[in-house]
Amino acid sequence: MLNSLLISVGGWIGIIAAIVVVILIIALIAWWIGTRNDFVRLKNRVEEAWATIDVFLKKRYDLIPNLVETVKGFAKHESETLKEVVAARNIAMSAKTPAEKVDAENGLTNSLRTFFSAVAESYPDLKANTNFLDLQGQLKSIEGELESSRRYYNGVVKAFNTKLEIFPASIVGSRMGEEYKKRPYFELDSAEERKNVKVQF
Repeated sequence: MLNSLLISVGGWIGIIAAIVVVILIIALIAWWIGTRNDFVRLKNRVEEAWATIDVFLKKRYDLIPNLVETVKGFAKHESETLKEVVAARNIAMSAKTPAEKVDAENGLTNSLRTFFSAVAESYPDLKANTNFLDLQGQLKSIEGELESSRRYYNGVVKAFNTKLEIFPASIVGSRMGEEYKKRPYFELDSAEERKNVKVQF
């Protein structure tokens, strides 16, 4: 009788152990799926944030030729500065990856800053030109939107990169392929570049 009771208890222990193992496996699978889905959501937010930056950069690129043409009539002696702005714009437009874009945008921002400094000091008549004032206002608005977009993008990238590095989520992230590697921040190189392009005269 004692033997049959022990066998019965042992059978229950085996069943309970099997149930615990099954529950642990289900919990592990659910965690894996949840963590993977978190990575997918974060990756999509990073891509959406980058797409928003791209929209404002395109608006900026489209505005620069109009600005340059408007200034050409007034600033005949600034042809070198105008060429630098156009060259920097072309480099920025041809950049492919986020890292290349960041570098190219730093160069374009510096060119625009030099451009506005030179024009502001030398051509007071330009300040009263309505077309120039309109373009100036548009550029100022775009610069503000770009700043907000950069902040949002960097915040999302921080969340994505942090999740990739935190254990145990890093186990899932390391097995998700090339699209799920650390993303670069949209950082400016120097304290001077961190200032918005000054577009007021």
